[in-house]
Amino acid sequence: MAEFIPVPAFDLVVFGATGDLSLRKLFPALLHRFLDGQIPAQSRIIGVARGDLDTASFRALVHESRGRFAPDACVDEAKCAAFLERVEYVRLDAGAPAEAWSGLSRTLADGADNVRIFYLSTAPSLFVTIAQRVGEAGLANEHARIVLEKPIGRDLASSRAINDGVGRVFDERHTFRIDHYLGKETVQNLLVLRFANMLIEPVWSRATIDHVQITVAEEVGVEGRGEYYDKSGALRDMVQNHLLQLLCLVALESPNSMDADAIRTEKLKVLSALRRIGPREAPAKTVRGQYCAGLVQGKSAPGYSEEVGKASNTETFVAIKAEIDTWRWAGVPFYLRTGKRMGARRSEIVVQFKPPPVAMFGAEGANANRLVLRLQPDEGVRLWLNVKEPGPGGLHVRPVPLNLSFADAFTLRYPDAYERLLMDVVRGNLSLFMRRDEVDAAWSWTDGLLGAWAEIGGAPHPYAAGGNGPTQSALLIDRDGRAWWDPE
Repeated sequence: MAEFIPVPAFDLVVFGATGDLSLRKLFPALLHRFLDGQIPAQSRIIGVARGDLDTASFRALVHESRGRFAPDACVDEAKCAAFLERVEYVRLDAGAPAEAWSGLSRTLADGADNVRIFYLSTAPSLFVTIAQRVGEAGLANEHARIVLEKPIGRDLASSRAINDGVGRVFDERHTFRIDHYLGKETVQNLLVLRFANMLIEPVWSRATIDHVQITVAEEVGVEGRGEYYDKSGALRDMVQNHLLQLLCLVALESPNSMDADAIRTEKLKVLSALRRIGPREAPAKTVRGQYCAGLVQGKSAPGYSEEVGKASNTETFVAIKAEIDTWRWAGVPFYLRTGKRMGARRSEIVVQFKPPPVAMFGAEGANANRLVLRLQPDEGVRLWLNVKEPGPGGLHVRPVPLNLSFADAFTLRYPDAYERLLMDVVRGNLSLFMRRDEVDAAWSWTDGLLGAWAEIGGAPHPYAAGGNGPTQSALLIDRDGRAWWDPE
């Protein structure tokens, strides 16, 4: 059983503390870590926002959001109350001059020896301003760290501007670019499966793997984020960060150690080897889609244009055939797919192996092995093997999964992604956070594809809400004699 080891005392300053991410994810994550004894009593969580609140009303807001987003977190109200005592509130406009930051400075002065963390749960346009004000107010001491939520910019140029601005106050060792997908159990288990099992790593290459599929499907639409999303789209919002990071972990070579830079250097090599998709290749290797009205889980759902209130060419679905020009992966396509208003919420990595070279048991014994790593909603790993069906009357073969369900195998609750990543920030462990050159490489590849789409022009292909994306997505993979893994 994993042991929860307490982290050093810290002061966590959450900018945008009254926003959806903070109330839905950050505060429930911190509560769970407090209940498990990982957060020392000297630690504080300081919410910062423009809202006209005081500490008492902010605590009430956090308590109310816990009831909505983490209703099972507190069976002991006394412990919940003890957590809320660690929560404080400072009213502040992040763009205000440094002299307006005196209230936050006074609050932080009481924890001068604590690890000091500034979590920017705000629009990316405020990242540089907040970092600059933190520096001007003298708050970036030797224990200080900054956490940047994605997206970091909307292209390579804006990303570099943000990283340059933040970097003038916080060096790379103290900058944590968070991607919550990297904190999921199954994602980390991918490294363990590969590099701690001799059964797996020797066959992890073009010699035995036919192709890889990475799917991140969402049931929800833009959910009140229409203004942001319409300027972003699925490629910037999901592919540039989440899907490319998952691709890196599938494809990277063995790092020399579990040191943060050793892992991130191997990921950078993958991104650097990712083949560019230009205007000539884009029509055959990419599909853009946008959902229209339909049924999601039996309920009527509006189309994208209805949700954002205007006609738009922004894509809510992307499918890509990506290729990595390395010795290990040459000739192995990576099919990436993400979309909103899909039929079911799921995130999966599917590693499809090649079929047996000789079908000695006939067609039914020629099924290829398949490794499915599910990130959500139910984290787990399944390996599909061909076995003899029991019983008399001849030899019949069928594929059956070896199933590792984390919920069944580990009966105790295990921390979610934000819980783990927040504790890693306190420890100063950068392994699961993106280095600046990784972000640059991912944006460089993404910019190339965005440029190709701009040159080609055209509207996204429509697809009904509640489906698996536009028909063109199925055709993209069907042209290669393959099919998407879409379990019922």
